[in-house]
Amino acid sequence: MMIQKNFKLSMAAIAASLLVAACGGGGGGSSNASSATGASTPAPTTPANLTTPQYPAGSFQLAAFNLLNQQRQQCGFPALQENTALDQAAAAHAQYEATNNVVSDTEIAGNPDFTGAGYVERAAHSGYTQNSGFVGVSGGIYTSQSWSETEYGQQSIYSLVSGVYHIDVAVAPTNSIGIGKAATTYNGYPNVWYSMTLAKYQPVTTNGPLTFPCQGTTGVAYSASGEMPTPPATSGNWGTPVAVAGNPTDTVVMQTGTMTDSLSHVIALQVLDAAKDPNKILPPWMGVAYPATPLSPNSQYTVSLVGTINGVAFSRTFNFVTGNIVG
Repeated sequence: MMIQKNFKLSMAAIAASLLVAACGGGGGGSSNASSATGASTPAPTTPANLTTPQYPAGSFQLAAFNLLNQQRQQCGFPALQENTALDQAAAAHAQYEATNNVVSDTEIAGNPDFTGAGYVERAAHSGYTQNSGFVGVSGGIYTSQSWSETEYGQQSIYSLVSGVYHIDVAVAPTNSIGIGKAATTYNGYPNVWYSMTLAKYQPVTTNGPLTFPCQGTTGVAYSASGEMPTPPATSGNWGTPVAVAGNPTDTVVMQTGTMTDSLSHVIALQVLDAAKDPNKILPPWMGVAYPATPLSPNSQYTVSLVGTINGVAFSRTFNFVTGNIVG
């Protein structure tokens, strides 16, 4: 179905010593970051990941968890496992957003429901003490349609992976996740606030880089808009982005990219990597290629990408199919 919504997203990927957040509707931004302010005293140990998720049937959390893992695993990225400490941190931040009517990666001490300035601090506050790389995202979805919790959860993922900067949730070299959700009401309709934290960087491939979408991916959003910072060279909506990612210590450089539709029309793609990104958000292990204008719904495209990983040339060619979804 055609999805109509009004939502905002904010993301920060955490790897070193600086937190940079980016907010917006229809997308967002990410950065390599770790913050040192507002930290809480951590619990002695980090709870182990759960081999089987315990999110309630029919919940926002289970729908988002299942769709994200389905997208990741199809393209060779490791499945994420639920971590209850990260769940607590994510739920607390979602409640902070709802209480303060704000979409943000960060919290301000003194505001209601404050639990920590950044993703690292909030994870530690909830007992997650391993600081080995994080990718965090926070957002909100408002719609005048009558949606189920499952639809809200799935839309959060479709929205994330249609963002030039948010798509890293589909390719991040991590194995742990926490998902939290809160709700308020606006004009008589639900306003859903959520936060997700992915953690614990790890090697994911011996034949990188991998991509998302990849060969056989279907149903991704054909159009997206509103990401802040705005992806370079776009005005208004853009088309399905393709993320290219390796292991946490890899460096990906994007050189050229094209998409070709079923009528043999060739679309030149904008290419970004950590060195080219004017917003300094992309991590070194990731690149993105994207059309500056929307694609067509329910259509097949052939992607051709060229670049280097750790100085060694790579090329990737594959087909994917868009859905009737706007991110």
